[in-house]
Amino acid sequence: MAKRIAVTGATGFVGPHLVAALARRGWTLRLLVRRWSPLPSLAAVDAEIVWGDLADEAALRQLVAGVDGVVHAAGLIKARREQDFFTVNRDGTARLSALAPDVPLVLLSSLAAREPQLSPYAASKRAAEQVLAERAGRWIALRAPAVYGPGDRETLTYFRSVARGIAPQPAIPGARLALIHVADLAEALAMALEQPLPAAVYEVDDGRDGGYSYADMARAAGLALGRRERLFRIPRMLIEVIARAHGIGQALGGPVQILTPNKVNELFHPDWTAHDHRFAAAVRFSPRYDLGAGFRDTILWYRAHKWL
Repeated sequence: MAKRIAVTGATGFVGPHLVAALARRGWTLRLLVRRWSPLPSLAAVDAEIVWGDLADEAALRQLVAGVDGVVHAAGLIKARREQDFFTVNRDGTARLSALAPDVPLVLLSSLAAREPQLSPYAASKRAAEQVLAERAGRWIALRAPAVYGPGDRETLTYFRSVARGIAPQPAIPGARLALIHVADLAEALAMALEQPLPAAVYEVDDGRDGGYSYADMARAAGLALGRRERLFRIPRMLIEVIARAHGIGQALGGPVQILTPNKVNELFHPDWTAHDHRFAAAVRFSPRYDLGAGFRDTILWYRAHKWL
């Protein structure tokens, strides 16, 4: 009999890729889906849908009943109020963990959790990890770096800018960051579920030692787009002005923005590289995409779907 896996976050950016990776491994899927969300792309995948969210204890109880594992990929990356990050990322994780205390649980976390002082988002992700540290059952948290790939709307603006010949970047000398293609992250999460790793927080990236500079990113994007790119370094003061304007707009009922004053602290942190490579070594994780191949794949998808 196939093992059954409970998945949160199936309708997000990572979710459809994660669902596909788990289905390829023979898992029977049970997905938590908010009632107002469109269903994820589930071509050739048989999945049971549980309608609800991380605040709905009855739905979570139904989600985890009789499952053999949980992958918790749901989370808030932008919010109207700072407390909302904790309500979803910390408290939602606590509620899910309490209802499945003896089931292996994999949490999709973020490298931001390494620096919780930078923003409420970062602090909420660290708090979610701390919730799991109190579990008796098996768990791991996998901290992802910046994630890109087909279906990603957050980095689409960057590619559109490079397509016009301008590669924007925060004006911070020597900054380095890790990256990972969404399909590789999905594979890593599936592997994390199946491997008997010690309960701990791990980091994952695309295997590039020391990560990338913003110039590396611009060069790879330019090559993939067939454009000569020019770096445009944006001073912190200008980004803070834009972020404050977004914050005021949100407070007045405008759309929720990812770039707010707290996010600026994250943008200008100089080191978002992976420091810990225990996960890749333990499970023999070998990413399929390096930066060049990953950007090419992403841009082909954008163009095929008329996003770029």
